[in-house]
Amino acid sequence: MTTLLKIMAGAMALSISAVPAAAQSAADFYKGKTISMVVSSSAGGGYDTLARTIARHLPKHIPGSPTVAVRNMPGAGGIVATNFLYNIASKDGLTIGGVQNNTPFEPLLGTKEADYDPKKFNWIGSPSYETGLLIVWHTVKFTTVDDVRKNEITVSSSGANSTPSFFARLLTELLGLKLKIVVGYPGQNESFIAMERGEVDGYPSIFWSSLAATRPDWIKNNRVKYVVQYGPEKEKDAGDTPTVEQFLTKEEDKLLLRAAIAPLALGRPYLMPPGVPADRVQLMQKAMMATFADPDFLAEADKLNLGVNTPRSPETMKTLVDEAYATPPAIVERLRRIANPAGK
Repeated sequence: MTTLLKIMAGAMALSISAVPAAAQSAADFYKGKTISMVVSSSAGGGYDTLARTIARHLPKHIPGSPTVAVRNMPGAGGIVATNFLYNIASKDGLTIGGVQNNTPFEPLLGTKEADYDPKKFNWIGSPSYETGLLIVWHTVKFTTVDDVRKNEITVSSSGANSTPSFFARLLTELLGLKLKIVVGYPGQNESFIAMERGEVDGYPSIFWSSLAATRPDWIKNNRVKYVVQYGPEKEKDAGDTPTVEQFLTKEEDKLLLRAAIAPLALGRPYLMPPGVPADRVQLMQKAMMATFADPDFLAEADKLNLGVNTPRSPETMKTLVDEAYATPPAIVERLRRIANPAGK
């Protein structure tokens, strides 16, 4: 055989051997493997419970039925895990992340600790969106937007830069509400107890899914009143509670609201690091969305009151993030001022 023929034969052999390898890169890659699901919250909370429920059902929708092991990585409101997923996690398709919905937008708010570019993540799906509400205890007499524009009410929060404080300031900015923020409550549960005791009038940022999961009796027995709601879609179970958008007439206010509620629209996002081979990303996207439609998963999620409602596709998630980062600079500055009034 001539040298030329040997080279051609070798090239042909390489091309033939490459075909199965390429085919296996996604369909057969996961067989016998373990996928690490990094969760940006501590064990036992709502994000963790959801992640472990997904982890039980996801493998049957992935060729090769790999094991999915949940790894908790709490810290800095989800930023620690998100930094890890962007900068350190393996890019072979064996790491996925479930992060708090605020983390993709921390760079937009100028958070220095957020060392990642959310636009470069590979989004693989979210099981739901969130709707937030300003609620007051049933004995409070000021229960409408007009009431709270004229009369001050107290609302509880954990800290000045926490999510409840942010939404309280947002509602004040957009609607002219008189909300006095009382900080120092460790978490949502303590804030709820404060309402029951009459220490505060209400709470500025309860998500409907959380209210239904943690205080279903409040809904059933009308223990709280809903002043106004905000989110990507109106929560039908909140009855005729008005939306913030109904009161807005200025385009700049509408843009501010859209940017502010982008995390709620994203829901409870799942992602893969940047740089993962495209075919493995596509396989995981398909598997995740199939899990969200799985009757067994939905039954377990309903039993656990996880608030799974309308899944967000990877394409929708990417669009939400890209649109948020295309927000006009003047609106971003306004958003940053509301998020961090002290300017730190």
